[in-house]
Amino acid sequence: MSTISKKICLFGDFGVGKTSLIRQFVESQFSDEYLSTVGVKISRKLLNLSKNDQNNEQNLQLLIWDIEGSNKFKAVAKNYFQGSKGAVIVGDVTQPETLNHLREHIQAFLAVNPQSYIVVALNKSDMIAPEYLENIRKIYQFSNQTNILETYITSAKTGNNVNEIFQTLATHLI
Repeated sequence: MSTISKKICLFGDFGVGKTSLIRQFVESQFSDEYLSTVGVKISRKLLNLSKNDQNNEQNLQLLIWDIEGSNKFKAVAKNYFQGSKGAVIVGDVTQPETLNHLREHIQAFLAVNPQSYIVVALNKSDMIAPEYLENIRKIYQFSNQTNILETYITSAKTGNNVNEIFQTLATHLI
């Protein structure tokens, strides 16, 4: 069984929970302690995926680039997008302005990687009433763009849809 490596970027505004999503996915852990990412932090996770067209399996090592979310870093962030095959773009459902920036983040990423795939994560769903979440997801669906695979309501704290965002992206990368 062979192993292939694929780079994916995880980015969004400052404080939306990017690092927490990665930590939940890679280590199955969550911490309320806030740690700001400076520049970029790279994490790895090995996945075993079954190919749909055959009965054989494929190992995929995700190289997850956690990119700083501050505004002053935006110009430099595009350099980190180079060579990325996919992205998870994160917004915070408790901070509407971060959701309004999602389209801008999508365009910035696709300007560098027009053939890459994107999954949108609307994070911190554990902090908002469930009856509002589906409406928020519909507003930020972006289903009219071919590169965007899905929009998920996520919670790094509870783990809700965290594995799904990475699995969806991984499935399209092999």
